[in-house]
Formats: sequence, C-alpha cells, structure tokens
Amino acid sequence: MRWNLKTKPEKEKIQALQNALQVDEITATLLLQRGITTYEEAKSFFRPTLNDLHDPFLMKDMDKAVDRIEKAIENNETIMVFGDYDVDGTTAVALVSSYLKTIYSNIATYIPDRYAEGYGVSYKGIDFAEDNAISLIIALDCGIKSIDHVNYAKEKGIDFIIGDHHRPGETLPNAVAVLDPKRKDCSYPYDELCGCGVGFKLIQAIGSKRNQSIEYFIPYLDLVATAIAADIVPMTGENRVLAKFGMEVINSTPRSGIKALIQNVKKQILTITDVVFIVAPRINAAGRIKHGDYAVRLLTEFNLEQANEFASEIEQFNADRKDLDKKITKEALQQIITNKEEENFTTVVYQEDWHKGVIGIVASRLIENHYRPTVVFTKSGDKLAASARSVKDFDVYNALEACAEHLEQFGGHMYAAGMTLKEENYENFKNAFENIVKETIPPELLTPEIAIDLEINFSDITPKLIRILKQFEPFGPQNMHPIFMSSNCQDTGYGKNLGSEDEHLKLFIKQDTEEGIGAIGFGLGKNLSLTKNKNRFQIAYSIDENEWKNTVSTQLNLRAIQENNE
Repeated sequence: MRWNLKTKPEKEKIQALQNALQVDEITATLLLQRGITTYEEAKSFFRPTLNDLHDPFLMKDMDKAVDRIEKAIENNETIMVFGDYDVDGTTAVALVSSYLKTIYSNIATYIPDRYAEGYGVSYKGIDFAEDNAISLIIALDCGIKSIDHVNYAKEKGIDFIIGDHHRPGETLPNAVAVLDPKRKDCSYPYDELCGCGVGFKLIQAIGSKRNQSIEYFIPYLDLVATAIAADIVPMTGENRVLAKFGMEVINSTPRSGIKALIQNVKKQILTITDVVFIVAPRINAAGRIKHGDYAVRLLTEFNLEQANEFASEIEQFNADRKDLDKKITKEALQQIITNKEEENFTTVVYQEDWHKGVIGIVASRLIENHYRPTVVFTKSGDKLAASARSVKDFDVYNALEACAEHLEQFGGHMYAAGMTLKEENYENFKNAFENIVKETIPPELLTPEIAIDLEINFSDITPKLIRILKQFEPFGPQNMHPIFMSSNCQDTGYGKNLGSEDEHLKLFIKQDTEEGIGAIGFGLGKNLSLTKNKNRFQIAYSIDENEWKNTVSTQLNLRAIQENNE
C-alpha cells in the first residue's frame, strides 16, 4: 500500500483560518484540505441548513416535467414511476410514488427484472404501461441513453419524463422532459446528485406549486440519505445537506421500512457508514436475488408489523447474496491464478453460471485481492452481461468508451459501470480493455493508496477534537473520514487476532509515555507479527467511538500498519 501524506497547507493560511474560527491547527488544516478557506464557508460546512438547497426549477426541463405531471393529474391519467433495481433506483421510485400518492391516486410503480429485462428502461415495462392504459412514465436513475425505448413508447402514445444522473450520450432521448444535472445545457448549480436526489428535486418542484415548504419534505430525506450513501456520490454541496438531514430522520423518525431494517442495530446513533453497510446491502439484495419490487414494497409500507415481515424476507435474500458472493469470488480468484493473469493491467473474468445479481460485488472483492480495473462477466440470455469496478483515480467509464466497438451497450460512472456484449466479442473486448488500460493508467494507480490527512500524536486526540470531527459528518467522497498517521507506536502486549480466520487485528497501542488507546484493524490480521516484541510501528487510522454495552470509548480504526521509519 502507498502511504500518501497530503501536503500541508501554507502556514499563513492555517493561522488565518485558526484566528477566524478560533479552532486548533488540526481542525484548520483539515478544513483547508477540503477547500474551506473562510468563516462563511466553514459555517455552511458545519451548520448546513435546508435553505442551502437550490431552487429545483434551475434544473433544465423541470418546468416541463411539472407541467406534464399536473396535466396528467388534471386529465386523470395513470402515471407509472419506473426505476432501476438498485438502492438508488428503488429509493427514488419509493420517494416519488409515495409523494405523488399524497396528491393523486392513479399511481403505479415498476422495477425491471434484473434477469429478464436487464438494466434501465425496458420494452417489457413500456408494454406493461400500454396494457394498463398508462400514458406517462417517470423514469428515475435510468433512461438518459434510452433513445430507442422512448421512441418506442411515443409510438404507443406514452410520454416519458426522465430523471437521471448518469452521463448523457451525444443525443438525448425524445422525452417530454429530461432532468439530468450532467446535461451539457443544464446550468443547475450542483451536478453530483444521485438518482433519488433528482427525484427529490422533482417532488420539491411539484410541491412548491402547492405552497408546500421545504420542511414538508423532510420525512422523505431518509430515502435520499440512503441513496446518497449507497451510490457513493460526492458528499459535498446539496448532497451533504440532504444526507445530513436525512440521517437525522433515520435516527429519529424513519419510515417503517427503514425502521424494520435497523431495529436490531445496537447503536444509539447511526452514521452514514452504518447505512452503507447495514441498510443499503439489504435493499440491494432484493433486486440481486429476487426482485427490486420487494424493496419498493418495504420502503413504501406504513404499517410497522407488515414492514417487519417484508424486512425478514429481505434479510433472507441478503443471506443468500452473501453465500453467492463468497462462492463466486473464490471461483473467480481461482480463474485468475489458473490463467496466470495476476500481472495483467486488468482483471476480466467470465463464467456462464455466475449469478448476475452479485457480479458487481464480486468485482469489488477481486479489486481487494488484485488491485486492477476489473470486469466480471456472466451469461444473460443470448448475451454476456458484466459489471465493472475501478481503482482509485482511474476512469473505467472512459476505458469502456474506448472499447465501445466490442460492446452492445454500456453505462455508468467513473468507478462503476455495466455492459453487455455478444459472446463472440468477449476475447476481443478483453484484449482491447487490457490494452487501453495498459496505455492510459499511471503505474502508481495499480498499488492501493492510503491518503493521510495529517500526522498527529496521541496527545492530540482530545475529547474536543473528537467532538469537532463528529461535526465533519456525514462522510463520503470529497469529504472522507479524516485519516491520521502516528509514528513510534507500540502495542502494550494485548495484541491478538479476531475473526473465524484470524483476519482482523485488535491492539492496545501507546506512544511514548501516553496512555494506551484501543485499536481495531479489520482485514489487518496478518500484521500481528509487526506489533510483537515491543516493535515500534507506524499506523494510519481514523478516530472512532466504540459503543459496547452502553459504554462509549475512543477507538482507532486502523487502515494500515508498517514498520516505523526511523
């Protein structure tokens, strides 16, 4: 692992911000590293308000979208809310459909089947709309490249409103309205919303015509926060405001479906990290193992008893997902070793019976083992379908675009994408992908990096610092949990491995004469020997609080350990 200690801001800038905010050097440094240079910017960062949210009508086509929905209500048309089967898509459908039902009754929802229909707007979904006399489809978290599908619907007299956040192609679909802040001709002030975030702006716009204030929409923010956490969008600007207030809802008055998912979590206050690791995988498991409809049903259920029943079904889907994920990862790793591909610049694997619902997770697991841009293929009908994942700072979407001649379709982001291709094109794609990555990736990106904000001593870890760090939440891309480094550390002799395979590490670390601090290192079990015999070592870590039997204590969450550099 590459240890990358960030360049410290200029001393004068640190001092100026310290004086303006009356904070210590560590806090001022962390803020400057996040682009916060003034009192006003710091106030906005630490005390975001709902007034920081932008006018939804600044988004291109928002007025057209609202007018078409109002016309549908006036003419008693049935509106279908369509969304992808992942967390972002299902929360977006739950959010928009549940709001629309408060003002109008003819609302249907539709989540495509991952296996029978695949990602995005489907012909089967449009045929369903035609069969049920549905004349308006609102597509969320998908649709920005569905040009043929929208034309197909238009021939049947069905209008589309698209609410997406993925990168558009050269041509936009011929929809009534295309809401996507990444449109080149859209001047909306913030372009990093997730799909559910775009859905939220839509209901905010509809509500503003009904004199509903922003406070009216607070109960919907538990869904938005869940989507922001799961979709790994930047935790900046509007996303940070929505996530912060959404986490407050999750911790105070969550909807029944989310309450059912978190009822067994033994923590007083959940963080965005808890949403990522507890709530999101369960919602995702519905679409991966069975059908995304299960997630929408859970998230729109008001009765807690019924929600608990839905949640127990989803819990079983998640258990099945874990088993499949483990099995397929093992098979994929064996394939890499057998084919002697460890030294490639990419990892591309394929087995026709791998479960399509977990190949994205498997791709992420493979990166943990072989740190390379990764694509995992399986058979899907008469084609191959794949999920791609990338390493830090490498744009896998651009690499796929360079291989587009071998693909049937593809879409996604810098770090995650999906695609389909004909089986006879698999080897050509595999070779082209390897070559384009080899030509374009800086060699250092093939080694995992731990980005360290600051080197500190244990004496700096005070209750005041911990209180301030809490105010940096919610954490996410571009506002990651601060990572510190400390040198000259020793274990006090209580170091041990944890986990069924000794994969984790538990230490009690001291530095010079300071009192020891408890530390946990998930996945760092193999480093135990480094800490034995009073060896001195360096650690990279975040500062967390450990809650155990209603007692809260400071704990270091170890990210990496290495020998002490004298």
